This record gives sequence, structure tokens and C-alpha cells, in this order.
Amino acid sequence: MKNSEFRDYFKRLSDVLTNLNIDSIERLVDLLLITREKGNTIYIFGNGGSGATASHVTGDFLKGISFGLDKRFRVHCLNDNISGMMAISNDLTYEEIFIEQLKVFLKREDVVIGISGSGNSANVVKAIAYAKDHGASTVAFCGYKGGKIKDMADLAIHAPVQDMEITEDVHIIIFHAIKQVMMKKLKGDDFSMGATYDERIK
Repeated sequence: MKNSEFRDYFKRLSDVLTNLNIDSIERLVDLLLITREKGNTIYIFGNGGSGATASHVTGDFLKGISFGLDKRFRVHCLNDNISGMMAISNDLTYEEIFIEQLKVFLKREDVVIGISGSGNSANVVKAIAYAKDHGASTVAFCGYKGGKIKDMADLAIHAPVQDMEITEDVHIIIFHAIKQVMMKKLKGDDFSMGATYDERIK
């Protein structure tokens, strides 16, 4: 069938989205809102495509969600510090690039969000373990069978699919859904879900 490969991909993506655990996503929204109220920081990080997602999400919090609020979200993407990561990986090991940053910044009751498609990225595993041991709330974004971080973290957002590209798609879609839900909660009727940027700022 013409275009069958594309239709198959989109169907598999749709099936995963349909079967997501929405309760866990709602729990994450509550956690993020509480963290904002307390003035604590949210740390987010990943490798490769997951790192790009972490950077993207940080920008969404900085501009999209926090824009116009008196009390804003404190969100920091650990994989955006390129020179710091290179120094750590060169002098120590690549596995230490996130944990070494958390040793500097992390405070009790902060939130640490690790993104790993496989759930087994060693640097993400180490960072989540460190955060748990030091009084932070931990969140795992994972795919496949969930890997190590699914059971380690306080809260797991799991895309149950044996496909890295669909896992990464699902993660950014979840974050975008969270963005719109949180903007609605914080900005009420002044924010129209699905409206264009120009419509929102009029």
C-alpha cells in the first residue's frame, strides 16, 4: 500500500499516546506546581535526542509557561552547559556529567527529571540515584521496558514502546501537553488551549 510505512509509524505513535498512564502525568503537573510555589528548582537533562528535549522543555518553562507570572518556574537544563560537561567527561568520565553538576546546585525538595529512552543511560541513572539520596523528588522519562530509572525514580513517565524515535516523540508530546495544561491552570481563561502565539498575547 502506498505510504504504508508512514501510516504504520503514525499508528504506532497514536497507540502509545492512547495507552499512556495519564494519572502519572497529572501527578507530575501537581509536583511542578508545588515546586514553583516553594521556590525550588527543577533540573532536567538527557543525552542526544533526550538532551534536545530537555533543552526544549527548559525554554518552554522559561518563556511559555512563566511568561507574565509574578512567581516563575526555576528550571535548569544540565546538558546545556557544554564546556562544563566536556571538562567533566575529559577529566573524570562521561557518566559523571550530570551528577557533578547536581553536587554543586541541588537542594532538598528540588525536582530532578532524567530523560532516557532506554531508561539505562549511566549518567542519568547516577544523577537520579544521587538526587534521591539528597532529598530531591525524582522523575524518570523513559521508553522500552523502562530500564533502571523507571523503578528508581519517585515518579515514572513511561512510553511503553520498543522504538527510540516514537519514545522521543511521545516524551516531547507529553511535555507540550503539560505546558498547555499548566498555562491553563495558571492563566485561566486568558489562555486559550491551542491558540496561536499571536492570539495569546493580544
